[in-house]
Amino acid sequence: MKLQRVLSNDLPRSRWLSALLLALLLALLLTPWLIPGVRALNVAAKVMVFVVLVASFDLLLGYTGIVSFAHTMFFGIGAYGVAIACTRLGPTWLALGLGTASALLLSLLLALVIGLFSLRVRAIFFAMITLAVASAFQTLASQWSELTGGEDGLNFKLPDLLSASHRFSETAWWGVQLDGRLLCYYVLLAVTLLLFLTLLRVVNSPFGRVLQAIRENEFRAEAIGYPLVLYRTVSSMLSAWFACLAGVLLAVWLRYNGPDTSLSFDIMVEVLLIVVIGGMGTLYGAAVGATLYLMAQSYLQDLLQLASQALSSWPLAAALFSPDRWLLWLGLLFVLAVYFFPSGIVSRLRGSGGGGSGV
Repeated sequence: MKLQRVLSNDLPRSRWLSALLLALLLALLLTPWLIPGVRALNVAAKVMVFVVLVASFDLLLGYTGIVSFAHTMFFGIGAYGVAIACTRLGPTWLALGLGTASALLLSLLLALVIGLFSLRVRAIFFAMITLAVASAFQTLASQWSELTGGEDGLNFKLPDLLSASHRFSETAWWGVQLDGRLLCYYVLLAVTLLLFLTLLRVVNSPFGRVLQAIRENEFRAEAIGYPLVLYRTVSSMLSAWFACLAGVLLAVWLRYNGPDTSLSFDIMVEVLLIVVIGGMGTLYGAAVGATLYLMAQSYLQDLLQLASQALSSWPLAAALFSPDRWLLWLGLLFVLAVYFFPSGIVSRLRGSGGGGSGV
């Protein structure tokens, strides 16, 4: 019963999915100890950031039925808020707090304006409006060099407690150095869990059920008295808020932000791919999809390198598995995922053909 309350009564409802989610949580908890090294830690941290980012987008697309291409704009605002504040005010907790608060406020205001002015139009027109706004914001960030660092971006420092130079112990524990970088990783993990559970609470609340009603049949929802523009606007603001916090997590981990790091349209494409792979309207799909996609993106070249070396006696086969063709294989894996899991991996594991919330 306690687990049900923590998960807002939205249990995985599948042994395979439960095992997969538990394995993911354990992997994130133990990554610094099981796979020492900077690369594995960076991949795990990126997975956590994308779980929050994709889940926040799923609140829009999967639960409300809104197609928006401005999501990475709020992601970038969060990252730039921390980067600009820490660059101007120095590596202090005050700068980190002010940067986060300012980014959240700006994100909420922009989401409110976009919602009020654009959500009255139909889906394709709204999508085009958000795409134009996101493109304009990326151009602004690239050209406003005095504030954002332009194309070069901003490098900054965080409080010493979160720095690798801060040692909690001079001796390593099981080969892992207890320093500020390790603390930063576990802070990211704790915040990711908190944000994910909060999103679960939102989509399983009466407010979330109204959003799903709007997604299924907006005319019926409006006929029984629900103001569509109000609910869609609030949904957009909540989604922007969580996307902004995902950007904050990214900046805190990287100690850097630039236009290509958080505002690139490629990130929006990746978010869409992950939502489709994991399953729309499930939230758990964000965790599963982000993990599988980012693991493939990070380690597929290594696997292809091993395959190419093993097949070196067959030149054509070795060329086919060349690491340079990793994008081809990544695309093939995506096609196979969509073919075998047309409604997403989570929906398939739950034995459902749709993308319901599991309430």
